[in-house]
Amino acid sequence: MKAYFISGMAADERVFKYVRLPEGYEIVHLTWIAPQQNESLSSYAIRMAERIDTSEPFVLVGLSFGGMLVTEIAKRYQPVKTILIASIPLSAHLPGYFRIAATMRLHKVVPIGLVKTAARLKRFITNEKSEDKKLLWEIIKSSDAKFIRWSMEAVLNWKNEEMPKTILHIHGTRDEVLPARYTTPTHIIPKAGHLMVMSQPEEVNRILHNVLAV
Repeated sequence: MKAYFISGMAADERVFKYVRLPEGYEIVHLTWIAPQQNESLSSYAIRMAERIDTSEPFVLVGLSFGGMLVTEIAKRYQPVKTILIASIPLSAHLPGYFRIAATMRLHKVVPIGLVKTAARLKRFITNEKSEDKKLLWEIIKSSDAKFIRWSMEAVLNWKNEEMPKTILHIHGTRDEVLPARYTTPTHIIPKAGHLMVMSQPEEVNRILHNVLAV
C-alpha cells in the first residue's frame, strides 16, 4: 500500500529520512507545487492530491503544515488512515497568538529572511544530532521565500471544522510551534519537539508500526 507523505512549510522530504513503515508499505513523497495567486490551503491540498492514485487503498501522512494539507485531502477522498505528525486537524486548534498575528497582518510585513534566520538559530537549542542540524540548516536555506509567504497566509486563513475519519495524531509535549495543549492528539511523545521525526524517530516509528502493521 502506498503512503503519501507531505512535509512541513519550510521543509522537504529529507526531514523524513528516519521514518520507517511496516513491510508492505511504499513511501511516496508529494513534493511542493507552485501555489496559485491567493490560493486557499484547501484548494492547494486538492491540487496536491491529483498525484495520488485513489483507485487503490492509500495512507496519508503529513508533518506540521503538511498535516493540515492531508486533513483537507482526507475530506475529499477516503484514505485508509490519515496520520498527522506535529500538526493540527482543525483550524480552531491554532494557538491564539496565530490569530493575533493574522489580525495584525504580521505575516505580510515580517521579512522571510528573518523567519529563516530564526528557524536556523533555533537549531542551537534543539536536540537533533549535529549532522541533522546541518541538514536542517540547508533545507531552510534552500526553501522558497514566496512559498513560505503564501503558506503563512494560507494557514492563518484556514477554516476547517471537520475531523478526518480514521485519524492518527502524533504530537510531542514540547512542541514549540503548535503546542499540544491546543489540540487533541491520539498519541503523545514525552519531551518531543516539533521536529520529532528527526529527534525522536524511534518513538514515531514505533507508533507508526503499531497502527499500520497488518
